[in-house]
Amino acid sequence: MSHFASLDSLLNVGTSREFTLAEMQQWGQSVGERLPARSVITLGGDLGAGKTTLARALCQGLGVLDVSAVTSPTFAIIQEYPTATASVTHADLYRLKGDADLDALGWEEIMESARTLIVEWPERYTRSWPPRCVHITLAFGAAGIDTRVARVTTP
Repeated sequence: MSHFASLDSLLNVGTSREFTLAEMQQWGQSVGERLPARSVITLGGDLGAGKTTLARALCQGLGVLDVSAVTSPTFAIIQEYPTATASVTHADLYRLKGDADLDALGWEEIMESARTLIVEWPERYTRSWPPRCVHITLAFGAAGIDTRVARVTTP
């Protein structure tokens, strides 16, 4: 990825692109480096598609101090990762049954207050996402386990 590529050109909304896992990690880091404050990124896809791997790469680009701490928050549901100036909120909605579970977590407040919010399993949230949201859906690529296809959309 070019160091000078814009966020828009990296995201290329509405198109799909195929990556090796290493390329996806590099792309995620480049996207993270360019995300504006108050961004919401959702990561969809099947189990094992690479959502947490991409979340880790985004966090690296966002300046998370300990990227090794970025793991799937399936059991914790929400994790915070400090950066030098703020934090990144990482949520995994997989275990939630619906909006009532999200309301019990204070989801609306989390979405409003997070500097940057990365959400895995976004389909568990049935209300509308904010206009600043970027949806990234991952699927296995033509080469199977070694590649991923990322499709980027916005609300």
